Amino acid sequence: MAMFDELSSKLTDTLRRLTGRGVLTEAAVKEGLRDIRRVLLEADVSFDLTREFLERVQTKAVGEAVLKAVRPGQQLVKIVYDELVTLLGEKQAPLAFTSIPPTIILIVGLQGSGKTTTAGKLARRLKAEQKAPFLIAADVYRPAAVEQLQTLGKQVDVGVHGEPGVPDVIGIVRRGIEAASKARARSVIVDTAGRLQIDAEMMQELVRLKATIKPHEILLVADGMTGQDAVRIAKGFHDALGVTGVILTKMDGDARGGAALSIFGVTHAPIKFIGTGEGLDALEPFHPDRMAGRILQQGDVLSLVERAQEHVDEEESKRLARKATSRRGMDLEDFLTAMRQMQKLGPLKNVLGMLPGVNAQMLKGANLDEKRLKHVEAIVLSMTKRERGDPEVMNGPRRARVAKGSGRTVQEVNQLLAQFKQMQKFMKVAGKPGMKMPSGGRPFPPR
Repeated sequence: MAMFDELSSKLTDTLRRLTGRGVLTEAAVKEGLRDIRRVLLEADVSFDLTREFLERVQTKAVGEAVLKAVRPGQQLVKIVYDELVTLLGEKQAPLAFTSIPPTIILIVGLQGSGKTTTAGKLARRLKAEQKAPFLIAADVYRPAAVEQLQTLGKQVDVGVHGEPGVPDVIGIVRRGIEAASKARARSVIVDTAGRLQIDAEMMQELVRLKATIKPHEILLVADGMTGQDAVRIAKGFHDALGVTGVILTKMDGDARGGAALSIFGVTHAPIKFIGTGEGLDALEPFHPDRMAGRILQQGDVLSLVERAQEHVDEEESKRLARKATSRRGMDLEDFLTAMRQMQKLGPLKNVLGMLPGVNAQMLKGANLDEKRLKHVEAIVLSMTKRERGDPEVMNGPRRARVAKGSGRTVQEVNQLLAQFKQMQKFMKVAGKPGMKMPSGGRPFPPR
């Protein structure tokens, strides 16, 4: 995940230096903890939380049992991992649904944090979970806020109640809940107004709304890019409303990670979801243990599998796997299908970052330009059906025509065809019974 790249690299480098020692002394541990302190503060984690985190690690790490352990360095990594999990909220906190529907979810936050879009993303997720969502547009101040939510509702095929031009927020929400009940909705998402900053008037309106509709969840949408500002904002909302959970947005950006690492410790309101992109499908449940694993470059294969199950067509994947290892092998039509399946998992950099042992330095050195995938797609789509089915027919004039049709060079067409031929050979060999990888062949360097 892009947001944790720098933090992850520095933290794992510090721990690697310690794990490389045969024996850990108390002095070495304290020196390492000083480095970890610097890394956390640079990542914009609050000073008090950093101090408490290191005190807990030090108490466990300088014990005689750890210092004399067979692999003391690995013991220290485990201690840091456990404390990171605690800092991030200990365990996943799912939404609390009432036994008598509808469950009312109040979405609050500042303007510009991605609140309305997040309401649409949450509606999409709840619909997929058979929770029959319904949206209420309660932002009466921002121009076109109601229209934006109505557009999102259409995109995810969810009902929306909005009354453009009506200033009575509480009346709108009351009537919206009635409409949701008539529509037999099981969950109601109320998108409230934001401001450029926290103010008394805004909070009073939300306090009155909370007292009237008695929501089962109050979710704060906070911009993960704003670091300690997001933590301060979360505390302000929590003190006034008793926030039950947080959704951190823009987690695919290059923020330092301080908000994610501080927000639970400061508010004790769990992070329930994270926004990982602009698409309406880019909202993921937050798992503290998996996030700690990502930060320490231990990967997050479980989230990757869940993402694949949600976005990838299982039958199509099985068909491609059978064809790839068959005598005839995949053709370019299959290759295009496989590439599109892969793109559904999200940016390639984020997907590879979920694999154990893959660090930011490796990804920085790799050529992962997402535009290249679009170029490949354009080349394949410029071919006729026969050419995609049998790339062997691609002679000089055909290659020139495809290059012109796709807006790419003949050299790029040649390169794609050569790489595809190599891939076909590899897949056929890999599919033979009893075939093993060459000794020492690893997809990534050993840790």
